[in-house]
Amino acid sequence: MFRTKRSALVRRLWRSRAPGGEDEEEGAGGGGGGGELRGEGATDGRAHGAGGGGAGRAVCCLGKAVRGAKGHNHPHPPAAGAGAAGGGEADLKALTHSVLKKLKERQLELLLQAVESRGGTRTACLLLPGRLDCRLGLGAPAGSQPAQPPSTYSLPLLLCKVFRWPDLRHSSEVKRLCCCESYGKINPELVCCNPHHLSRLCELAPSPPPSFLRIPSDFSLLLKSTADCPDAVPSSAETGGTNYLAPGGLSDSQLLLEPGDRSHWCVVAYWEEKTRVGRLYCVQEPSLDIFYDLPQGNGFCLGQLNSDNKSQLVQKVRSKIGCGIQLTREVDGVWVYNRSSYPIFIKSATLDNPDSRTLLVHKVFPGFSIKAFDYEKAYSLQRPNDHEFMQQPWTGFTVQISFVKGWGQCYTRQFISSCPCWLEVIFNSR
Repeated sequence: MFRTKRSALVRRLWRSRAPGGEDEEEGAGGGGGGGELRGEGATDGRAHGAGGGGAGRAVCCLGKAVRGAKGHNHPHPPAAGAGAAGGGEADLKALTHSVLKKLKERQLELLLQAVESRGGTRTACLLLPGRLDCRLGLGAPAGSQPAQPPSTYSLPLLLCKVFRWPDLRHSSEVKRLCCCESYGKINPELVCCNPHHLSRLCELAPSPPPSFLRIPSDFSLLLKSTADCPDAVPSSAETGGTNYLAPGGLSDSQLLLEPGDRSHWCVVAYWEEKTRVGRLYCVQEPSLDIFYDLPQGNGFCLGQLNSDNKSQLVQKVRSKIGCGIQLTREVDGVWVYNRSSYPIFIKSATLDNPDSRTLLVHKVFPGFSIKAFDYEKAYSLQRPNDHEFMQQPWTGFTVQISFVKGWGQCYTRQFISSCPCWLEVIFNSR
């Protein structure tokens, strides 16, 4: 009975593997890739990522139509043979089964829970020996040469390849989430192999994209409106916990404009088109989940806010926010992990060329992470003698994030204030 249950779990896991050959259109109606691409941005095939989007390379795309498998685990189509790079489908199946059959029943159940929930449910770490490597591509008949040389994968990488990204090739393409017990550890005896405790890295292009993909650097709506009208009250008030309120009884304007020591490291404002919904959310913990419906995380639940917006588009995008994003302050900066089933779009001064006066909008696919903010770079970007920057609130410490819909010259929406649901994150520079 014990063996039968384990075998059933192994078969169930293999059936839950990431598809490697589907080729579906990800657009406004399919994968929610922001839609409404137009002009040159709609036809440009170049990806905004290092390596040019070659086989097995993770890229962070900027305003382009992307074809890939539907769902938040498979944002890119694999290259030819990428579904089992280094070996055929039979080799991959044999290797995966041999690994899974070594796991205990409880470990298989935990892995199955993580895979079937697709990261939507918090699951525990799956701790396994860290020195176990798996070789793929050894199944060629005797006397014949394999189609590709054998590839060696660590156990976490193999499970990520099987259950999340079939085109994954190297550990440098993934990043551990801070919730993982193996986060920050180097060569531990036991390493977490939960594939949903890792994210795929967006690799930024070493050279700027073509000029038509750039957009004007519109300043922070929140900072500008607060500076112009410091006593303004948002059009909708939140319901729920006290975390939404500014600490010490401060108003939103005092929180943003008054100097002094602050216990929070950033504040988050939620917008629907040009209307801010709710008060500012102050972030004190190192990591914050921003999601729509309970119980998809612990943090800022956008679905708990009272909104008067009756737009069908806004309501449609709200329904797609789902698990949303994870905002994490780490040693090297602030990272954004896309936990939802649809792309998000990010604009940040520290993601752009330091000498540029315009900012790029970066498309981040489901399951991908991007370092959205770099403190050191933000300090270096301040230009106290620049007349233009002296006339407007400094936005180098601001990041704008739109759910599902993109904006800029590649889209029908030119400004983020035209996006249905978006966030403005303002970092504490003191």
